[in-house]
Amino acid sequence: MSDAIVRPVWKHMEGGITRLPASREVKKPRSRPKVTASMDNPTEISGTDIDDAVRTLRTADGRPFLDEIYGEDRFGSAPVRNSFLALTSTNVESGLNNVPGFIHASQYPNPNGPLESEYGSVRGLRFLTSSDGSVTPTSSNLGADVYNVFCVAVEAYACVEQDGYSASFIYNGPELNGPLRLSSTAGYKVAEVPVILNDAWVLNLRCTL
Repeated sequence: MSDAIVRPVWKHMEGGITRLPASREVKKPRSRPKVTASMDNPTEISGTDIDDAVRTLRTADGRPFLDEIYGEDRFGSAPVRNSFLALTSTNVESGLNNVPGFIHASQYPNPNGPLESEYGSVRGLRFLTSSDGSVTPTSSNLGADVYNVFCVAVEAYACVEQDGYSASFIYNGPELNGPLRLSSTAGYKVAEVPVILNDAWVLNLRCTL
């Protein structure tokens, strides 16, 4: 656009051509930056997060839960280092797949190596997942669900059994519930208390999806 425009203007007594200053360019308002997951706090789980967790546990002299699984001559398998345990939700599994160096449990050299609920291992953490894993709804800066990944070393926590037993299941058959034997009852009693033995050997690695 030029710095001036020329147009005819009729005045009261005479006509002529008047030079007018150029109209100012109309600037569009700046668009807001697109909000992405990387702007959230916390963010999705990463290799750096896992390295920090493992370093923190090792610096506190925590002992890994599981020994290494040595490599074998099996196609597509990889050795697994001695590791701490990480307990989390099954929803975090998709994020683990994107962490460099992640080894799925199916790639362990020994098929008997993985634990029952184990999803995989990466950088000194072996992840046990459950659909009942801990989650704090809508608690990130952008309102996303935050998943808790509890990383623990040996003897970080324990269950103290009381009265000489941990739990009992009680079943009373129909013969004990009236002459017509129409109903039965079942229940359980728990006499144990979970306790954290060393705060330095358990930490919470929080992440979103």
